[in-house]
Amino acid sequence: MKRHSVFVFLLSAVALTAWTVIHQPAAVTWKINCTENIAEYSVNKLGNPEIKVESGSAFVAFNGIDDGLIIPAIGIKGWKQFTIEIKFKPDATGPTAPRFMHFQDSANNRGTFELRLTQNKQWYLDAFLKNGATNKGLTLIDSTKLHAADKWYWAAMTYDGTTMSSFVNGKKELEGEIDFPPMINGQTALGVRLNKVSWFKGEIAEIKFHPVVLQPYQLQRM
Repeated sequence: MKRHSVFVFLLSAVALTAWTVIHQPAAVTWKINCTENIAEYSVNKLGNPEIKVESGSAFVAFNGIDDGLIIPAIGIKGWKQFTIEIKFKPDATGPTAPRFMHFQDSANNRGTFELRLTQNKQWYLDAFLKNGATNKGLTLIDSTKLHAADKWYWAAMTYDGTTMSSFVNGKKELEGEIDFPPMINGQTALGVRLNKVSWFKGEIAEIKFHPVVLQPYQLQRM
């Protein structure tokens, strides 16, 4: 009987694992190489963001004044945990506190990737999540964690259901706890906040959305 019980337990565990894998939402990649469409979505273009090519790869450049892209979707919609990675290059001559990615749903849950530029052409990351129901947010920012402007980087944000963490080029910078619900229908802005303030000067090439929390060694880096 004991052997039979162990066999049944193992079989159930295998079945549960297989069901989880089959029903796990797929990771999503948005190539930011067009100003008309991103993935399957038609884009609302603000200003005149330019398409540029470097080493055979296209990306979009924003002028920091009135360039932006509004996508009628949220890449992490419905996910209880997630990883967001974004490849970008901040211009050292841009505004000092831009939002280069802002996603917000109809329940006012929102998140942003921001940066702060210093006078000596460096920047530090500001990652933010806010619960629309409780009106409580979490900002992960440290002015001592500096990076040189005018270079490509991967910034990342993870959320495991309780803890949010921020990364630059696969290196963890900060973490903190927040109650952040699965997002519903909404929009994503690139190069600006959705309310058309805090413009970003620089370039964005790609965004990756994962329905799991990636480990630091799994994250993209330059």
